[in-house]
Amino acid sequence: MNDTVTTLDETSASNGGTSWRDRLGDTQNLGLIAVLVLAFVAGWVTSPDTFLDANNFLTILKSAAVIGVVSVGMTFVIIGGGIDLSVGAIVALASVWGTTVASQEMGLWGMLFAFLAVGTATGLVNGVLIAYGKIVSFIATLAMLVSARGLAQYISDGQTQIVEVSAFRSLNNGDVFGIPNLVVMLIVVAAIGWFVLNRTTFGRRTFAVGGNPEAARLAGINVKRQTMLLFTLSGLACGIAAIMIVARTTTGSSTHGNLYELDAIGAVVIGGTSLAGGRGTMVGTVLGVLVFTVMTNIFVLNNLTTDLQNIAKGVIIVLAVLLQQRTQRGSDGAHA
Repeated sequence: MNDTVTTLDETSASNGGTSWRDRLGDTQNLGLIAVLVLAFVAGWVTSPDTFLDANNFLTILKSAAVIGVVSVGMTFVIIGGGIDLSVGAIVALASVWGTTVASQEMGLWGMLFAFLAVGTATGLVNGVLIAYGKIVSFIATLAMLVSARGLAQYISDGQTQIVEVSAFRSLNNGDVFGIPNLVVMLIVVAAIGWFVLNRTTFGRRTFAVGGNPEAARLAGINVKRQTMLLFTLSGLACGIAAIMIVARTTTGSSTHGNLYELDAIGAVVIGGTSLAGGRGTMVGTVLGVLVFTVMTNIFVLNNLTTDLQNIAKGVIIVLAVLLQQRTQRGSDGAHA
């Protein structure tokens, strides 16, 4: 029984080798691609001169890259049956810690280590509190949201910290075969996330824990350890995102990552991941990030104020959840 995870979360591929869940994911992804095409049409119609500009596309891709990396970590957490409201605050804390004078004196590699270490350690604290302290993830991460943001303000004394290390500043300007470095980072992180989620025991355990924790425990999975690792992974993703946003802005600030939790959860839910846990796809998350980012870009180009943008985002998330519930009820009925 120990560490045997064979059939628990691989809810059954049918005789043809393709499970109903895979087919549902494919259908959702095709729907997201259609929505993305419609969003591009809307952008072209409402802002024809600016939306199709190459610089605007670059802005969309770089914005999607940062929130996309956060969303990869969030996908694991939500599939595993949790929620992480602290991602934006962790990005801010890591950005501030990684740009302190002490960190910058250690050079590029010292800064990178600081970003990743702070993100991972903060995620680990979340994981321990939730898994072993038995605190509901909503409450634990809400507390971390307040604490991490406050610590970031304390460390920076409320001031923006400028990056002086030239090697770090160049991360935003470089490219690989014409693809901006930040976008390459998202592609790499998302590809690794897809592989871990779909091709490893860790991924199968994540689905199992999110789908039915008690059944997972009876199958020999250490549910507490798995939960702790999921939140640690989310923290690591926030550390990577902090590197990206600091490279893009050349600053560390306690205001970085504001409302990232809303954007990440929105993108993951739009991408088809169930808030109840146990279901989701990494491809859907990436498509959800693109949809969310393009729509936000359209709002900005049409001069919608921040409060109206947030209202629109909230409405989009609610509609996505309602549609998701309707689709899953239909799929569950068909599967039964």
